Amino acid sequence: MRYTSTRGDAPDLDFGDVLLTGLAVDGGLYVPAAYPDLDLPKASSTYVDTAIQLLAPYTEPSLARDELAPMVEVAYSTFRHPDVCPVTPLDDGLHLLELFWGPTIAFKDVALQLVGRLFDHELTRRGQEATIVVATSGDTGSAAIEACRGLHHVKIVVLHPAGRVSDVQRRQMTTVDEPNVHNVAVEGTFDDCQNAVKAMFADPVFRDDVGLSAMNSINWARVMAQTVYYATAARTLDATAENPVAFSVPTGNFGNVLAGWVSRRTGTPISQLVVASNTNDILTRWLADGVMERHGVTPTYSPSMDIEISSNAERLIYELSGRDAGFVVDSLGEFTSTGRVALPSPHGSPDGAVFDGASVDDEGTLAEIRRTYEATGVILDPHTAVGVAAARSTRRDPDVPMVCLATAHPAKFPDAVEAAIGVRPELPEHLADLFDRSERFDTLPNDLDRLKAHVRSATK
Repeated sequence: MRYTSTRGDAPDLDFGDVLLTGLAVDGGLYVPAAYPDLDLPKASSTYVDTAIQLLAPYTEPSLARDELAPMVEVAYSTFRHPDVCPVTPLDDGLHLLELFWGPTIAFKDVALQLVGRLFDHELTRRGQEATIVVATSGDTGSAAIEACRGLHHVKIVVLHPAGRVSDVQRRQMTTVDEPNVHNVAVEGTFDDCQNAVKAMFADPVFRDDVGLSAMNSINWARVMAQTVYYATAARTLDATAENPVAFSVPTGNFGNVLAGWVSRRTGTPISQLVVASNTNDILTRWLADGVMERHGVTPTYSPSMDIEISSNAERLIYELSGRDAGFVVDSLGEFTSTGRVALPSPHGSPDGAVFDGASVDDEGTLAEIRRTYEATGVILDPHTAVGVAAARSTRRDPDVPMVCLATAHPAKFPDAVEAAIGVRPELPEHLADLFDRSERFDTLPNDLDRLKAHVRSATK
């Protein structure tokens, strides 16, 4: 397997190099040179067996199957459910794909528990060290820290938007007392954090000096690992080409729903992918009218989706344009300079027709938490509630099972849940003392030079 950049001016790389490089040197994102045809796993396969089967074609020959297998086994031994990502019925033909059984009780664990081990293996093999800089809207940061804490070859610096993540999300990052872990609250939005990370990658001198790498979903390994649970969910529901399954995905940076598209492209029978947005609905508007336009970021009850520049949309634009790197560069350049660009709607392509979009505001989010709780007794976190509400409004075929991705444990967002149903969900036992732990982080302005200097100091 070789990988190519969406912007066409970076060398093709093997998996090991793509893993450590993260963002291509031309600013693009790496994608497989060709997607493999994969078989849906057997009904008797465990999650671990399925992951090894589906991921090995992406890693070989750089990382052999027998090297990958033990890392997969250890990564998913950290999950508190034997099925790792179980599917449970909800109501009205809807199901929940529970992605919150990992250490930080959010879906980012599914990829990052594996990606951390992949990093450690590859760096050890090469005798190198890396500095991972992560921009987070809430969940990626804690999951990346949990994956990297204590590693000898990795230092990690996490940038989060000050005051724009939940208290639980912040504390899961800032209470980790490890010498290789550094947290920064940036006085700005998630997009400011993400732009700073991209600017660091665009500076070749800085990038080489600190050994810069990434665990955000700009890193292909993140997307790759997330494809597995689409396949296992489809298998659980006995999906076939004649009887497919649909998914509704709470969406911010587009990585999670892109993984669903990749899973479909490689053989999982998926008939519909719902892009579920909150008030920050740039993706929903793009799906509706073929225009991507910035309107500013509004804080909501679902802060991990308070994003306006969805990096992984670049990978889809590249694919739907017929892998036209020039088109990608021109379009994203126009968007960066003007805040608006006309793009072909995904609906105009056979590969894009699978997408539908819906946005759900804060009132609708609380209403869905309340409706689901009263009807089923299940408590949804606000991001999952956006996905469930979007699924109800966009479902194409009531006979096709609709799987809603439950992306976080409700205790991560207790204020929103309590506002909806008057119940404050408790944290799982392993996080019960979270609010008694000491925090450790720095607050910095949204200033690239200051942030670079901070990253340099963390690497010493």
